[in-house]
Amino acid sequence: MNSSPISIVLADDEHLIRGALAALLDLEDDFAVVAEVDNGTDALAAAHQHGPTVCVLDLEMPPTDGVDTASNILREIDTHVVMVTRHARPGVLRRALAAGVKGFVPKSTPSEKLAEVIRTVAGGARYVDPEIAASALTGTDCPLSERELDVLRATTEHDTLAQTAQELHLAAGTVRNYVSSAIAKLGVSSRQQAAQKAWEEGWI
Repeated sequence: MNSSPISIVLADDEHLIRGALAALLDLEDDFAVVAEVDNGTDALAAAHQHGPTVCVLDLEMPPTDGVDTASNILREIDTHVVMVTRHARPGVLRRALAAGVKGFVPKSTPSEKLAEVIRTVAGGARYVDPEIAASALTGTDCPLSERELDVLRATTEHDTLAQTAQELHLAAGTVRNYVSSAIAKLGVSSRQQAAQKAWEEGWI
């Protein structure tokens, strides 16, 4: 056993789950939960403050999602990330691994198993739940460009294309062209359907 405990930042917007998980992890002699937060912005701040060994992040929490939060944390801090999720969409695992996430498990994972995964990831190895890995293999390859994905992602947060264009610093006509291209590639009839399809596949 290491002389110093594995320090953990825990981020989940479901308060009961986060509190229960923190209590269970704190029962482990070699763990120390140093921060509990309920959103990605605070998770990044806590990671900066504490420099944890491992960040345990909920996939679906504001303001974006756990993958974006993980990417931001790993870009700035020397730590490891375990992602927990209630719904594992096919493309999400690929996004998470590309971002540098080392662990990916469902929220139904027993606390003893999660503790093993955290130790595995803290040691530098990777663990992906077998069922999540299998679902990722059944997902379709994304036909959209990175810019098309950026536009669809932004449209989920805005009511109009003009607002999307302003956020992305693009001309409204350019955004409209990206949306039209995405709609055609996905075989849907609206930007809302295109964004929904991209979300369901885990591309955004």
